[in-house]
Amino acid sequence: MKHYLAVDLGAESGRAILGTISGGRLQLEELHRFLNSPVRIPTGFYWDTFRLWHEIQQGAAVAGRERKLRIEGIGVDTWGVDFALLSADGALADNPRHYRDSRNNGMVEAICAAAPREEIFAHTGIQFMQLNTLCQLYAMKLANAPALQTAAKLLFMPDLFNYWLTGVAKAEVTIASTSQMYDPARKRWATELLDRLGLPVALLPEIAPSGARLGEIRTEVAETTGLEPGTPVYTTGCHDTASAVAAAPAEGDDWCYISSGTWSLMGVELDEPVINSASLAQNLTNEVGVGDKIRLLKNISGLWLLQECRRAWRAAGRDYSYAELTELAARATPFRAIIHPDVFITPGRLPERIAAYCEATGQRAPEGPGEMCRAILESLAFRYRQVLEGLEALLGRAIRVIHIVGGGSQNHVLNQFVADATSRPVTAGPTEATAAGNVLVQAVGAGILSGLAEARSIVKTSFPLRHFEPEHNEGWDAAYRAFTALPQREGGF
Repeated sequence: MKHYLAVDLGAESGRAILGTISGGRLQLEELHRFLNSPVRIPTGFYWDTFRLWHEIQQGAAVAGRERKLRIEGIGVDTWGVDFALLSADGALADNPRHYRDSRNNGMVEAICAAAPREEIFAHTGIQFMQLNTLCQLYAMKLANAPALQTAAKLLFMPDLFNYWLTGVAKAEVTIASTSQMYDPARKRWATELLDRLGLPVALLPEIAPSGARLGEIRTEVAETTGLEPGTPVYTTGCHDTASAVAAAPAEGDDWCYISSGTWSLMGVELDEPVINSASLAQNLTNEVGVGDKIRLLKNISGLWLLQECRRAWRAAGRDYSYAELTELAARATPFRAIIHPDVFITPGRLPERIAAYCEATGQRAPEGPGEMCRAILESLAFRYRQVLEGLEALLGRAIRVIHIVGGGSQNHVLNQFVADATSRPVTAGPTEATAAGNVLVQAVGAGILSGLAEARSIVKTSFPLRHFEPEHNEGWDAAYRAFTALPQREGGF
């Protein structure tokens, strides 16, 4: 019996999860859950980084001080792109910003004015989004940000927590590949691109593979948490999607995945990146996966849309649970309104903005939470179909099965909508794919498991999966044609 600790930080909450591998099965137990609440102050939109570090130690203390467990490894995964800048003494040069910070507005256009779009994509294979690390750093350069001028090292968010755990400052490859500063073909930093844009290459740390033994916990961490001195820390799939895809219970090459949560990340797993004019035209991204795989995918604005609407309704005095909202959506009339999910990136007043979008596109605005949620879920299913068709055209082969993993796999209404919209069977689960992948990648790094195939075999035997077949309800094809004609920007129709 081997115990591992997975620290899984999402954009809305974080968890410390105990993973126990025994007899060819994996059991997960949540030890500690906490909110991840960003903070808005006059200078910008920030992560509450020190609070997150405190909560990570609290979770580790449940395993060490309270349960007195021997932990074989610790792995940290987080969302992508965001980073910390460290001064020469190792202190934060500035508190890490949230990728939705308004300083990133207009930065895709800014970097493409400084270097051709085709050249940037040729170096990185990453889709253009204003939240990318490259755009964030370029925004700092244009603003003459003092932190950028004084920084000695850049670490992505899981790398920062690994640094505080071990004192070792490296960038794990899956998280580095989200930045639009990594070259997945040459397997190194895209230094030529950063030189072209006038960004400091000296900030970039050494890159570590996933599943590497990074180091051991510092003495202070052992004293705080009660974990044994010498407890190892592994670079798991430090990008949460990389860990989630590692836990997709898939076989063969005719499948795609949707890592469903705040974001929906939809794609396929390949051996080599696809960096050409066709993938650029689709604005696809080539991120590195566990086992040196490539995750050719599309970022889709996922269940964050529901989260933002729920937040707005709660502020107005109507506190719905996600289960209630999903049930209201199931009972609402189909195809009353359709939106393009990726239009809505910035936070604030989302129900009002969705209503305005519908009215501006000649549709009746959704009335009430049920219609609003149904519009969101149906529109996500349409967006998945659109991305699926684009991937099939690019790869020249059919995708026959869709695996939905992560917290969003619990939304059975959305799962059925995906099957109906795409005319593909859907396998949903595991719900805790990111934590499962985190633990299993650690076990691979420790030599307990042989690799990705064995890890996925364990997932199949350890977690319940649900299967959804297309029901071919009327109206999906006609509504999809209407979806493909929608504008992909907010306002100014």
